[in-house]
Amino acid sequence: MAKKTYVLDTSVCLTDANSIVSFGNNDIIIPFKVLEEIDKHKKRQDSVGLNARNIIRKFDSLREEGSLKEGIRLGRGKGLIFVKNCNPLSKDLDMSVADNEIITVALEEKINNTKRKVVVVSRDINMRVKCDALGLLTEDYLLNQVVKDTTRLYTGFRTHLVDEEIIDQFYSGVQIYLDKDDISLRPNEFLMLVSSANEKKTALARFYNYSKPLKRINGENKKGVWGVRPRNKEQNFALDLLLDPEIPIITLVGKAGSGKTLLALAAGLTQVVESNAETKYRHLVVSRPIQPMGKDIGYLPGTMEEKMAPWLAPIQDNLKYLMGNDKETLQMYVAQGTIEIEALTYIRGRSIANAFIIIDEAQNLSAHELKTIITRVGENTKIVLTGDIEQIDNIYVDETSNGLTYAIEKFKSYEITGHIALIKGERSNVATLASKIL
Repeated sequence: MAKKTYVLDTSVCLTDANSIVSFGNNDIIIPFKVLEEIDKHKKRQDSVGLNARNIIRKFDSLREEGSLKEGIRLGRGKGLIFVKNCNPLSKDLDMSVADNEIITVALEEKINNTKRKVVVVSRDINMRVKCDALGLLTEDYLLNQVVKDTTRLYTGFRTHLVDEEIIDQFYSGVQIYLDKDDISLRPNEFLMLVSSANEKKTALARFYNYSKPLKRINGENKKGVWGVRPRNKEQNFALDLLLDPEIPIITLVGKAGSGKTLLALAAGLTQVVESNAETKYRHLVVSRPIQPMGKDIGYLPGTMEEKMAPWLAPIQDNLKYLMGNDKETLQMYVAQGTIEIEALTYIRGRSIANAFIIIDEAQNLSAHELKTIITRVGENTKIVLTGDIEQIDNIYVDETSNGLTYAIEKFKSYEITGHIALIKGERSNVATLASKIL
């Protein structure tokens, strides 16, 4: 196979610090503008900043082996890496735009090296469109893409056609086992058993494994927890997982207003505040990534607590609702340490035991950040990841490569984990309509 030359965009370097060794025996070009762009992000306290610092260190260590201008071998079986500057070729491209400088480097390489394919690699969709318009080959950098598209994402629920007698037996208390030859299921996957004779005759169940009988999901959870009652079957399934002490890792995904955060908080409060000898959770820790749609946290005035307030406000709103807008009681629990609300930046380095942890807006996490968080979970701790993969503010991840999607697909085969996709919006008719048509 003929060697290629890959020109890497800034977004690739900030997504994965090891990206430069991911292209086999092909040459890599890093436009000088990319180095300048990376430098602007090195002080960020998130995965982007971490990748910026790490790839700068890699470039610095490579200098010991030669000149980045002349080209340095990346390793055995790897190509060369170069840093090249921009020489304007066209007056049509505005050189004050960083993307155009990177594109110009690729165009010049294509002109000077006609015997080799030149490919621009970028996570930026518009960058790829611009390259294509200028006749450049271009492709995405697919890091940690665990599914091809969101329609293939594991939902944690399916329907299963059975004989009517099976449903009758199930309701009468007979233990029902499933055969793997009839249906392939994941641990803790939920089922709606449907009668083959009458489709309106159904039963809800939870599958453990093929050596255990199905668990009936009945009306126990309909009473609700902490004043919150499930309004549909998916919420009922979610509550079943949230209240199960044998499942320490739970992922909940759903559109705005589907109740994922509220259910998680209600279940957490019930098991922490109303704790007894049987419950093992001593405090509720709620956090979310600081992923602004505009300026970073450092631009806000005030103390650390005041800076974090805008990002933690949605959590505070849900807690106030659950407390019946009793601010004093909420403040008391926070002061006692029973409830901890903090930005994810300050939770990553901790080791938390005997806690019920909720990570909200987990779709804005990278796979690396998610691993950093989960690997610090201590003994007797339950961690719940919630989010909406259709509302991602982190420009370096997408619907198929974000931390929440990554966790769902990687954990789905293990018995200590559970997942459910919440489909129906329950916040209000307005919110439900907006999520559908806007």
